[in-house]
Amino acid sequence: MSASTAARPQTRPVAAAARAVMLALVGALTLIATRDPAQLWWIALLAVAGAPALLAPEHRLIGPLSRLAEAVVIGLAASQVAVSSALGSSVGGLGASAVLPYLAVPVTVTALRRQFREGAVLLGVTAATLLVAGGFTEVDGGRQLGQPGYLAVCAQWLILAGLGLYAAGTLHQVMRVRAEGKPQPYAEATRLLTQLRTVARQLPGATLDPGGISEHLLEELRTVAPGNRGAVLSASGGGRLVVLAQVGVDRVDWETTLDSDSAIADAWASQQPQTAARSQARSHAGGDVSSLIVPLVAGVRTVGLVVLEADAAHAYPPPVVSRVTALTGPAALRLEAALLFDDVRSLATNEERQRLAREIHDGVAQELVMVGYGIDNALAYVDEDPKETAEALRTLRGEVTRVITELRLSLFELRSEVDRHGGLAAAIAEYARTVGSAGGLRVHLSLDESTARLPAATEAELLRIAQEAVTNARKHAGASNLWVTCEVDPPYAQIEVSDDGHGIGDQRTDGHYGLAIMAERAERIRGRLEISPRHPSGTTVAVVVGSSPRRDNVRGSAAAEVE
Repeated sequence: MSASTAARPQTRPVAAAARAVMLALVGALTLIATRDPAQLWWIALLAVAGAPALLAPEHRLIGPLSRLAEAVVIGLAASQVAVSSALGSSVGGLGASAVLPYLAVPVTVTALRRQFREGAVLLGVTAATLLVAGGFTEVDGGRQLGQPGYLAVCAQWLILAGLGLYAAGTLHQVMRVRAEGKPQPYAEATRLLTQLRTVARQLPGATLDPGGISEHLLEELRTVAPGNRGAVLSASGGGRLVVLAQVGVDRVDWETTLDSDSAIADAWASQQPQTAARSQARSHAGGDVSSLIVPLVAGVRTVGLVVLEADAAHAYPPPVVSRVTALTGPAALRLEAALLFDDVRSLATNEERQRLAREIHDGVAQELVMVGYGIDNALAYVDEDPKETAEALRTLRGEVTRVITELRLSLFELRSEVDRHGGLAAAIAEYARTVGSAGGLRVHLSLDESTARLPAATEAELLRIAQEAVTNARKHAGASNLWVTCEVDPPYAQIEVSDDGHGIGDQRTDGHYGLAIMAERAERIRGRLEISPRHPSGTTVAVVVGSSPRRDNVRGSAAAEVE
């Protein structure tokens, strides 16, 4: 039995109550209009006519016939009540208004059941009954149809009921068309992902990496425009841009705030190329500079910016701008596809981590907890006290506790991710503190993170590398101290994890599963993974993304030393 079918019996009391209220209202109006209690027998007849439809609403014949009987009774009752109210009154036709409001009951039922043709038939039957009954009844020697207001009142209520039925039918048609024209979410997602996979296989090098596409674009632009520095920027949320790729002799400290008074912000907002006679970097040394900022627009959406700078005046005249825009147009579509794919991959990764976390929590972890309870019971009800058995059980209990701790740390690792507001350094610090506390390690943190952000995919990979390094130090190094350094100044970042354990004899990644995973993650974000011994003992794992920044005093960064 479906949910809708099961819910229908519960709606019958509501329908019965609504009919009872309408009958009471119509009865009161009839008594007021006629001042004749005898006319209330029409109300009783309406109740009898509508009872089958209320008791068997799903029946193919009983329901429609009952509603048809209601329409006939409504027409007859309205005509007779109008005659009764006309006695001694010159406006007796208005008495039909006492009964005709009940017409809303059968019409509303047909609208809710989406049987609009049946509703139209009911209106037609009611109109015919009103005309026939009005033509055959006489009031003061004249026909009922000639009474003042009778036809006007009947037409008014029939039009109101018809308009309500028409509005319900129109709304249903609009909703049906929208539902037919809009594919189901999962079907649409499957179609788009299938198309994306097909396109990805046809791309040069089969790549959908935003950084790789950005680097290739900068290489192409160097052949058509002069420049000493260049970068491709993309939105990251929070009103800031992130650097996807850059070229130049030195690191470029771009102004990436969209609400600032800069050519970068103007190009993003206007979707038009902008030129400037000053550098877009915050720490430029000075001298003649020409800047060209070209928005990467896909359709009506700005997906990124290309920033080129040359240490010369008037380096970007209109012909050069035209050559640059001729290359950035197609590149915008490629970059948009890569960014969308990056979002899809990030969502899929997060979903998979959550799924694994739930499976571990609901499966192995629960089973081990039950084993622990069983061991506790065994220890509590041992009849004899053999020392060897008790010692074995205690050892087993300790092992179970250790495994449960490991599982909980694994769950914490799976669920950890970089918060859009907290930043990469905060996520790494939280993980290091939690794992260090569980493993009895003294954790030393050195965090230096600027207000700018790395791309979300880069932050996620750096977090996973740091987690793997911290976990290895806790599980395999036998260390007492853990040093974690996080320096982030986009597009540069360096994460370093050191311990004072016994170290590893071979720093090569092949043969070590955890080290191989870290190397793959570093390669995915075009970073460098370095594993080296720490003196006098221990191991240092470092990952570096981008070029080393210049040490200057003008840096918007937050530094913290935590012991």
